[in-house]
Amino acid sequence: MPSGAHLFGTDWLGRDEYARVVYGARASLLVGIGSTLLATAAGTLWGLAAALGGPVADQIGMRVADVLLAFPTILMALLVVAVLGPGTGNVVLAITIALTPGFARLVRIRTHQVRRLAYVRAALDLGIPPWRVTVRHIVPNVLLPLSVLVVINIGTAIIVGSSLSFLGLGPDTATPEWGAMLAQSRNYLSAAWTLALFPGLAVTLTVMSISVAGRALRDRVEGVTR
Repeated sequence: MPSGAHLFGTDWLGRDEYARVVYGARASLLVGIGSTLLATAAGTLWGLAAALGGPVADQIGMRVADVLLAFPTILMALLVVAVLGPGTGNVVLAITIALTPGFARLVRIRTHQVRRLAYVRAALDLGIPPWRVTVRHIVPNVLLPLSVLVVINIGTAIIVGSSLSFLGLGPDTATPEWGAMLAQSRNYLSAAWTLALFPGLAVTLTVMSISVAGRALRDRVEGVTR
């Protein structure tokens, strides 16, 4: 239980719970931010290739995305981890695969919108190479709305990563991680319910803060693009 010597109390092995919750933020944020950034890069390339590669590439790319998006994020990540095995690296890869189609679809839609703008069509008509138009005009206009999805998906990735760790598919149990700490505390709820309280609050408050930041960023982006 919490005390003056141990702010969050100690676990069943006498380890300081506050230190474990703080250190656990490293693993949870690594999974959340790392997988989201990888999914952003992969989804951007996927979406650009589909939008700029012609009708056949567009149809194939989006049909593959539709199939992957038919699975909930947590289920897709669970399937990938079940195949690859547990571990932080595999969890990051699994969440990356689960999030990438959403980024690809947004980039593809936004790319088609930007290509129809008058100044982009004029640049192509003047003979400017398509790759240069893409880098100078299309990509910057895609990145602004994409940033909103990036922030929001960090929270989603943290939840999915913690869920996989709760199921024993994340980092080694000796490594402090919020989901794993919640799983380990189940056997001690009747005697020390605070063992589950603090890592649970850490996940909740972190995801809520990211969601609020994402909504604020969305409102600002919508104001800029109007």
